[in-house]
Amino acid sequence: MSADDVSTGRPPRPQYGEYATPEEQRARIQRPEVTEALDAGVAPAPAAEPVPASATTPLARGPRWDRILTFGLLVYGLVSTVSTIVQLLDFPNYAESAARILGSQASYTNLSAGYVWGAAAALTYGVGWLVTAVLTWRRLGRGRVAFWVPLVGFVVTATIAAVCVTIALTSDPQFMSGLLAAVPN
Repeated sequence: MSADDVSTGRPPRPQYGEYATPEEQRARIQRPEVTEALDAGVAPAPAAEPVPASATTPLARGPRWDRILTFGLLVYGLVSTVSTIVQLLDFPNYAESAARILGSQASYTNLSAGYVWGAAAALTYGVGWLVTAVLTWRRLGRGRVAFWVPLVGFVVTATIAAVCVTIALTSDPQFMSGLLAAVPN
């Protein structure tokens, strides 16, 4: 309040912001266009409420059992994928091991086809696991049940890889005749 206000008998003039509501004070501090609008005698548009950071990225979580099962399946799939890739990259040994399991002593001789199709099957397993992991992670991020994604990913990947392995095995007639000789009539 100034000395002139006291001597003239007028009501005291407000100091800067003294009669402003807290909302008006915040609006003038945060938004200069509001200050200009208030100075011009125009009512400012209401300010949008600030959105807290936690509201923009909600922690969508599905059931705990689903997350545990899903991560378990992904870890098991990763270990299985790595060991299968290592075996498939040495395809002749892989084919002969499979023949021994079936009770045959057949030896795999079509090395060029074996290495090419073995590498294709190994690549299929690697890419299949990565795609499955990404799709699973996205689904978990949205809070949806995701345990089935690794299972479906395995079935799709194993089917495609099995086609590659079958092509490699059937490309060696000597190996196939050795396998068929071990089959009882």
